[in-house]
Amino acid sequence: MKTIRQQLIDILSETKMNAIDLSQDVGIGEKEVYAHLPHIARSVASQGKELVIEPARCLKCGYVFEGRKRFTRPGRCPRCRETHIQKPGYRIR
Repeated sequence: MKTIRQQLIDILSETKMNAIDLSQDVGIGEKEVYAHLPHIARSVASQGKELVIEPARCLKCGYVFEGRKRFTRPGRCPRCRETHIQKPGYRIR
């Protein structure tokens, strides 16, 4: 039986997903996925791979949250102050 992190690594190696989709596939909460992502990033880096974060984007004005180091979804857009934000996507390459 694989651990949760091993399951997440296998899923992210095959396709790009956001935290909600990952939580549904593995059967854990979304916040728990966010807790595992920094550890997964370190684990795959030791294997010569990289956890790529597709940045979140404001769905109203299109602002892209590039350069953001946190794995979680931003709370509000700095440009238009809206809270309707597309969640970041993750994949391993």
